[in-house]
Amino acid sequence: MKCQRCPKQVAYHVTEVLGEGRVEDLHLCDDCAKKYLVQTPVPVGAAGAADDADGAAHGQAECPACGLRFVEFRNGGRLGCPHDYDAFREDLVPLLESVHGETKHTGKTPRTRPRATTTHHELAALRKKLNLAVQGEKYEEAADIRDKIKSLESA
Repeated sequence: MKCQRCPKQVAYHVTEVLGEGRVEDLHLCDDCAKKYLVQTPVPVGAAGAADDADGAAHGQAECPACGLRFVEFRNGGRLGCPHDYDAFREDLVPLLESVHGETKHTGKTPRTRPRATTTHHELAALRKKLNLAVQGEKYEEAADIRDKIKSLESA
């Protein structure tokens, strides 16, 4: 893809939010992107444009335990200690939501479950079926399910 302002290859895709639901997409090479970023004024009130009232600039928050500043985390990509999550919570929550979509880790399950886990889930399902069969007074079906449960438990 070619730059919108010259014949060079695109290196940056810039999406500028103009307000009222309007956005402008720009596809720029290195040189044109540098010129564009220098020419474009940062609106007052934009993130990082002004210091907070207490004098702490955005990204200047510091962890009391390890001394890491948020700007150092942004540059390096690594937190220094577990206390950083609390110290930088205000800045980390939106970042984690934008990257992962959630702020709580749910983990993954293996593609092939271990036999013990599979058996455990199967036993739980059979016990549920057994209770339903007994409640519905289907005693022959309940006896079959009971036998399956016993065979799984003895295996």
